[in-house]
Amino acid sequence: MKLLAFAATNSSQSINKALVTYAAQLIDVDVEVLDLNDYEMPIYSSDRENESGIPQLAKDLFEKIGNADALAISFAEHNGSYTAAFKNVFDWISRFERSLYQNKPMVLLAASPEPGGAKNVLAAAVASTPHFAGEVKASLSIANFYDNFDMENGELTDLAIKQELQKVMKSLKAE
Repeated sequence: MKLLAFAATNSSQSINKALVTYAAQLIDVDVEVLDLNDYEMPIYSSDRENESGIPQLAKDLFEKIGNADALAISFAEHNGSYTAAFKNVFDWISRFERSLYQNKPMVLLAASPEPGGAKNVLAAAVASTPHFAGEVKASLSIANFYDNFDMENGELTDLAIKQELQKVMKSLKAE
């Protein structure tokens, strides 16, 4: 099984990238961790699309998704919603293919240093993913991230959260 994992943010210090990278290692599969910065494109507008077409980077990411057997995405929350970086990539891909997740089983995660745990963006992602041909197998929000994750060693320190995350990730292999 090939798992494509990424954080839905362009932050170089992303706790969501730390989380999804850690989570991907919890199951025995072939993992590719993407950096959304490698898919930076102009801000979507219909004028830009009409003038220049769809950027090759949008097509490249769509192909990466297609070549994976499953996806794990960890969402950063900006003002209660998706990051601008993720939304832009999402908008570009959905312009040429509404079924952008290509019927892949998915785990959706979110982390926040605050008590809310990025639950708003996670709820939005869980609700919208099926409309874009994604099969949400499980989701998990981790609040107070720095209290529960050792950034230096790249691992969860809270055993109960670790066990829940292992269960969430194993849902990708349960068929």
